[in-house]
Amino acid sequence: MLLIVWAVNAAGTRFFGEMEFWFCSIKVITIIGLIITGIIITAGGGPNHEPIGFRYWNETGGFVQYEGIGGAKGRFLGFFSVLIQAAFAFIGTEITAIASAETADPRKNVPRAIKGVWIRLVLFYVCSAFMVGLLVSPTDPSLDLSSTAAKSPFVIAIKNAGIPALPSIINAAILTSAWSSGCADLFVSSRTLYGLAARGHAPKIFLKTRKDGLPWVSVIFCGAFSLLSFMAASKGQAGTVFGYFSNMTAICGMISWTCILWTSLRWHKGLKVHGIDRKALAYTAPLQPYLSYYGMFVCIMVMIFGGFGSFIHTFNTSSFITTYFPIPFFAVLFFAYKFWNKSKMINYADMDFVTGSSMDIPEEPTPQTLWKKIAENI
Repeated sequence: MLLIVWAVNAAGTRFFGEMEFWFCSIKVITIIGLIITGIIITAGGGPNHEPIGFRYWNETGGFVQYEGIGGAKGRFLGFFSVLIQAAFAFIGTEITAIASAETADPRKNVPRAIKGVWIRLVLFYVCSAFMVGLLVSPTDPSLDLSSTAAKSPFVIAIKNAGIPALPSIINAAILTSAWSSGCADLFVSSRTLYGLAARGHAPKIFLKTRKDGLPWVSVIFCGAFSLLSFMAASKGQAGTVFGYFSNMTAICGMISWTCILWTSLRWHKGLKVHGIDRKALAYTAPLQPYLSYYGMFVCIMVMIFGGFGSFIHTFNTSSFITTYFPIPFFAVLFFAYKFWNKSKMINYADMDFVTGSSMDIPEEPTPQTLWKKIAENI
């Protein structure tokens, strides 16, 4: 799998986009098929003809108690304890904006792609998570948190329903999803490292590119870290360490989101100071700046209180460090950079909204029929 991930990224942005199209097509078909299959199984349409309904929700009241703590407190802690893992699943949704620098006609294509992100999140994350909650009991022994595709809740539900052959097909589809995620992660990390080098925040060696513009040194360097994924195959101490890595990655992702939201708030304020109407922009996020404030508040709360499990019963040093270490580490790097380079926050009046931007409004596309719009969105 890693060889495919490396090869796709080494082939360049155009090939990466083409492969992502096919990977995403498989994921869309798989998720829609799983949701439909889940509805059928829940209604008793499987070979065992046993309706499930909300049976498993009735077992727990919709919330699993955390570490045996009873009552509303245990249910709330059970909900809050999975927010970091949920954030880990959502990391990467910002890839649309990151890839804009290498996107043809970004004023047209990036806004169109961003507008479809929430639809994908609702369909692929919310709906699928809802179906998993209906299909599999949280006490099912098959949910042992191992890393194999056979432990997917959908695969477990299909096996429990007695549907032959389909679990193997789903396993294959899950592998393509893993390929897609790996390709996207390597793409984003290598471009981010290249961007840091271009701004003087990383060694200049990462600025080296091929004739087609591929930052090959950044791709190789970031790709080397993918070898750490073999730790997930271990059931011993290495597997535990990999779990800590994923936890730290989620916290780092929320730090990145917080920075993005903070930048958005300053951008919004800067536009007001310069008297620029947001309607003149190619894309404007809805309900701003209020959603940015809300998102930043949630990220900060999860980062601060996400490691509460370290204090339950006996103090867990490893969990505490992996949850909270990224926060002071980021703060040290941030203020050390500010001190060393004597840089200051740019005043709103000094913000440059002209350099590097194109204010040319693209021509309106010709009206399309309903079926063409549906096909294009799919």
